[in-house]
Amino acid sequence: MIGDKLKEIREETGMNKKEFASFIGIKYTTYNNYETGEREPNSDVLILISQKFDVSIDFILGLQDEKEFKHSYELKASEYNHIKKYRGLDKEGRIHVNTVMDWETERIKKLSKQQKQTIKTEKKAPALRVIQYYQKLASAGKGEYLFDDIPADTIKVKDTPVSRKADFVIGVNGDSMEPGYYDGEKVFVEKTASLETGEVGIFVQGENCFIKELGKNGLISRNKKYPMITPSEDIRVVGRVLGKVEENI
Repeated sequence: MIGDKLKEIREETGMNKKEFASFIGIKYTTYNNYETGEREPNSDVLILISQKFDVSIDFILGLQDEKEFKHSYELKASEYNHIKKYRGLDKEGRIHVNTVMDWETERIKKLSKQQKQTIKTEKKAPALRVIQYYQKLASAGKGEYLFDDIPADTIKVKDTPVSRKADFVIGVNGDSMEPGYYDGEKVFVEKTASLETGEVGIFVQGENCFIKELGKNGLISRNKKYPMITPSEDIRVVGRVLGKVEENI
């Protein structure tokens, strides 16, 4: 089989056996034995012919018919020896080897698939952090009672620059800050004693807690059906609203 492939390659070059042997740098008698099948070339000779004539070793070995599949791989000596051993097996022996190779090929495919799935899952899973959570105490309506010492729950949120900056999360009640903030949403809050005009914050007035926008003349509700809360000495800032909490983590 190898001899036939070598002859085919040589004849395409237009060289005779002596010229071909000289071109690849081996003795004429040695090459002649390769082509007649008296001897089989070792892996170094196969690699040499593959490189010089730009054909794959698979083609030289008769494992494929298309020469265009060039240099699919270069056989190591150990791999070539395995091929020689395989050729020496009878039908039953080849069935055994093929069965084991099929098992191992399938195992590697499954392992590769599992590894890819693990990597994909790791990429999808966001880093999380735990933060204090006051459930629906920020009123976007008429206000709700807020105790300074009220116990907080904890929730997991995505670990982002915004969540790392936040001191706690608080829930929104009512619709007075729509369309910016809706009932049931959660917002990140950074503790602060002062805000700039136009910023949204959490405010306490007496026993009421609000999420409002700080205006020049008071606390603004973005929903126009709610009146502005006029300035008062008992209004204090609890914190700055940094943004909404993403729910689908």
